[in-house]
Amino acid sequence: MPLYEHVFIARQDLSNAQAEGLIEHFSTVLADNGGKVVENEYWGVKTMAYKINKNRKGHYAFLKSDAPAAAVQEMERLMRLHDDVMRVLTIKVDKHSEGPSVQMQKRDDREERGDRGGFGGGERRERPSFGDRPDRGADRGERPSFGAPRR
Repeated sequence: MPLYEHVFIARQDLSNAQAEGLIEHFSTVLADNGGKVVENEYWGVKTMAYKINKNRKGHYAFLKSDAPAAAVQEMERLMRLHDDVMRVLTIKVDKHSEGPSVQMQKRDDREERGDRGGFGGGERRERPSFGDRPDRGADRGERPSFGAPRR
């Protein structure tokens, strides 16, 4: 069966127990339709980048599932109809990552990004001075003009 990852955001005025109850509810929906939830994580209440349905915060939950497409479609349909669920995101993955998700890892435990090396990945070079560029009038002692002349 295909592997999926789901993230959904529930309303901020729910209790933690109610938000975790939503995870269990949607896990049973998958199980009833021939799938199974491999792992689930409750990420807690987080501030969103913009308001959704007049809410600034939301309960975030993450599910890893192994289910047929029909079961995922039914779960998404029920999530969209549920009053407490504000947003749903489902992606199909080739394999599930081992261990906790990045949201649950401590900042010290995450892999380092490494050096990005400046813009475009190349090395930084110094800009040439106007004296090195004969096309700008440096040999005549003039300042280069960019646009309108100075007054």
